[in-house]
Amino acid sequence: MDNHHPPHSPLRRRVFQIIFGTDTPAGKLFDVILLIAIVISVLLVMLESVVEIKLKYGHWLYMAELGFTTLFTVEYGLRLWSIKRPMNYAKSFFGIVDLLSILPTYIGLLIGGAHTLMVIRALRLLRIFRVLKLARFVSEANVMVKAFQASRRKITVFVLAVLTIAVIFGTLIYMVETPDAGFTSIPRSIYWAIVTLTTVGFGDIAPQTALGQALASVVMILGYGTIAVPTAIMSAEMMRMGSEIPRKCTYCHATDHLKDAKFCRKCGTKLPPI
Repeated sequence: MDNHHPPHSPLRRRVFQIIFGTDTPAGKLFDVILLIAIVISVLLVMLESVVEIKLKYGHWLYMAELGFTTLFTVEYGLRLWSIKRPMNYAKSFFGIVDLLSILPTYIGLLIGGAHTLMVIRALRLLRIFRVLKLARFVSEANVMVKAFQASRRKITVFVLAVLTIAVIFGTLIYMVETPDAGFTSIPRSIYWAIVTLTTVGFGDIAPQTALGQALASVVMILGYGTIAVPTAIMSAEMMRMGSEIPRKCTYCHATDHLKDAKFCRKCGTKLPPI
């Protein structure tokens, strides 16, 4: 939204405010309808993968898919038509997601032949990308993204530390255990260490000796730290950012303004008071 600018035409400006804005009754209604359509379309894609349902209701699912594809195609076209620079939206994250959500159906209609059915099936699975369109309705996701960006160095150091621990314990368990227990190589032993350290515990490989089980116990205890540390890092950043109340432009919805700013940094609209 922040990178898209409204056009000068009154009609296109009105459509822009409905599609990209959420501060008007029409804009809110549009978002609700779009949200319901996205959820239903994703559920239909999931139901289509169930053989029994597809055999019984395959025709109706196909017709519903064509209907939703038409709806999302019109939405995509209106988004491109209503903004001043259509290519900016087409190249944006949501623009690409919108395109991926409708292309598979059209490709399935154009490509024929029994030998291409598997390819079409794989392409049609891309319709699940519609679920990513839900992200446009979660403004709080920006806080999580910013918190991750602010803590990425700490998390990177932590991940490297975890990998180092996994390599060390994987090598130790390889030295202690025998190939009969499943520890046939150091990489496979490191895989066991990662699975144990992350508390997943598939159970496909397990130490048999007393020393190996002692090492496994240490790795299991360390595993609790692998969950707590990144959670604490992200929580601290989110609490810090949550204490900062960003001012949002009532026209273009841009944020991240300076505390003493009086006008929007993008469109020049007067900002609401703190």
